[in-house]
Amino acid sequence: MSPLEIVGLVALGLFAGTLAATLGVGGGIIFVPVLVSVFDFAQLDAQGTSLAIIVPTAIVGMVTHAKAGRIDWPVVAVVATGGVFAAFAGAMSAQRMDEELLRRIFAFVLVILAVRMGLRTYRLWRESQESAPVDPG
Repeated sequence: MSPLEIVGLVALGLFAGTLAATLGVGGGIIFVPVLVSVFDFAQLDAQGTSLAIIVPTAIVGMVTHAKAGRIDWPVVAVVATGGVFAAFAGAMSAQRMDEELLRRIFAFVLVILAVRMGLRTYRLWRESQESAPVDPG
């Protein structure tokens, strides 16, 4: 690994870690596309690396939010139980898939999430505009 790559990877970690902890986005939304497009990782290598990176990042973010009392632990227990089993099945499925198909599915999921978030943000903005008091002049 060259010094430039190390600097780039550190910058990626800082950027994704900040977004993950600040906005609650999964680091994989940042890590995977950047590792594939900037650092020329294969899709599966980027996904595996991203998952390994997310563990310490998620722990730090979780501890910080837990101290502030912002975690619904019963929801965590239910979702995490299903998530553990689904993660195993998903990782096994990904190993069997064609990487190009996997990359396209990943991109499609990102687009769908972006559109949904954009529409929700627009709807909330419109509602706030409609309920805002009108300045008569």
